Amino acid sequence: MTSLQYPIGLYGPVENKTKEQLEAWIDQLAEIPQQYEAVTNQLTDAQLDTPYRTGGWTVRQLIHHVADSHLNAYLRFKLALTEETPHIRPYDQAGFAELPDSKAPISLSLPFISSLHRRWVTLLRGMTAEDFTASYYHPADQQTVSLYDATGMYVWHSTHHLAHITELIKRNQWN
Repeated sequence: MTSLQYPIGLYGPVENKTKEQLEAWIDQLAEIPQQYEAVTNQLTDAQLDTPYRTGGWTVRQLIHHVADSHLNAYLRFKLALTEETPHIRPYDQAGFAELPDSKAPISLSLPFISSLHRRWVTLLRGMTAEDFTASYYHPADQQTVSLYDATGMYVWHSTHHLAHITELIKRNQWN
């Protein structure tokens, strides 16, 4: 179950924070939307409605979840850059995944993810090293998260859900 649920492993913040690592993460965030489009562009509706694991979300729900999650992330970054350690508002991710828009065509979320990531990457590339030390407080996790660590976490998040899809495709031999 763990390998299906966490195909790239659990997230862990990096110990050695470097400019090179940050630049690599930002490049990855820039590329992620195209990777989601490439991996899903040949999937049928039946395949999009297949859970990546028993009890897990469908591919369609994963795509819409990434849109929801990364919108929240982008706003958290902007809040952290303009307020002193703001308390962010958690949301019910599982509840969001059950709302009617999570059953909509992924063609609604894929361009949104692409546009959002272009804005987010523009913001990230314009930030200073000091900006990445800004942070927000996540009350559900009861932790303060620096924007440096949040950048790495959202790269992991992107890759994590992409792996859910690619591993499902491999297991079912859909390619």
